[in-house]
Amino acid sequence: MTASQLPDPGTSQPRDWLYVASRLAAPLFLVALIIVFSILEPNFLNPFNLLNTLRQVSFTGLIAIGMTFVILTGGIDLSVGSLLALSGMVGAYVAKGGLADRFAVGRAVDAGNPWQLALLAALFIGLLGGAAQGFTVSRFKVPPFVVTLGGLTVFRGLTLILSEGGPISGFEKDYNFWGQGRIDIGFIENVPIPALIFIAAAIVAAIVLRYTRFGQHVYATGGNRQAATLNGIPTGRIIFSVYVIVGFMCGLAGFLLSARLGSAEAVAGNGFELAVIAAVVIGGTSLFGGVGSIFGTVVGVLLIGVLQNGLVLLNVSSFVQQVVIGLVLIAAVAFDQFATRGRRQGS
Repeated sequence: MTASQLPDPGTSQPRDWLYVASRLAAPLFLVALIIVFSILEPNFLNPFNLLNTLRQVSFTGLIAIGMTFVILTGGIDLSVGSLLALSGMVGAYVAKGGLADRFAVGRAVDAGNPWQLALLAALFIGLLGGAAQGFTVSRFKVPPFVVTLGGLTVFRGLTLILSEGGPISGFEKDYNFWGQGRIDIGFIENVPIPALIFIAAAIVAAIVLRYTRFGQHVYATGGNRQAATLNGIPTGRIIFSVYVIVGFMCGLAGFLLSARLGSAEAVAGNGFELAVIAAVVIGGTSLFGGVGSIFGTVVGVLLIGVLQNGLVLLNVSSFVQQVVIGLVLIAAVAFDQFATRGRRQGS
């Protein structure tokens, strides 16, 4: 072996360090936050507070799972908050049987439709919105940023039109159970229903990405779309599918959020885009596509949730919270780009 063929230890070590750091940064930061907040505020580790935090992040967490699929292909979806609002409003509209009894409570609620029909309506709208955007991106090659930025406005406008600018509230108990209900699981009491759904969805999504051909195709499409196409992977259908997945998650989250609040509002989901994208990127999914995992996304979701909850317990202003989360997102994206360049130079 000639000298030119010998490996350069000066390049492999930084590359390994970047790989390890990119994989462990978010979990280590999450553990550090938990330790710090538990010292500063003893009530932080109260089981009731921890379960409430888990329920709070479940709605953005569900969408973040879908967003992971999208970003893994190199795409983005800025419309998730608006699609959540539209899906939740449609579900509430169906549950109440229209706007005539939009504020009705008690016996008047029985005049509407069962929660199963409302759930199906919310999921259908989410799927439809995701499919429309996925078709536009995959078939007409319109940049995802442009398509979903337009979708953000369109879906929010449709929500306002449907609701006539007002909320719909006063659902039956079976409807509210999916957002407000709790059950005991073994020695853990009062586990929120949305948290269980979030955990189940994360497990299913992780299995799909790791152990199925579809998951392999998602990674391949984001890693190098041209090479994936040359290898026979239907990249157009893969891209269409990931937007359908995130649309489904928006529909499910919209239904659960309206059940949690006992009201569907046109302003629901405002700012969810930032929280969802931040969670996915902080969790280690590269904005360039091809790198990431559901586990990382779950860690990112929990990190943001713990950060918000801890700052609230410490009486930190909500305005400051937004600044902190924004800075964390910028730092995560900057590190992602730095690590990506380092891996490319070291390979």
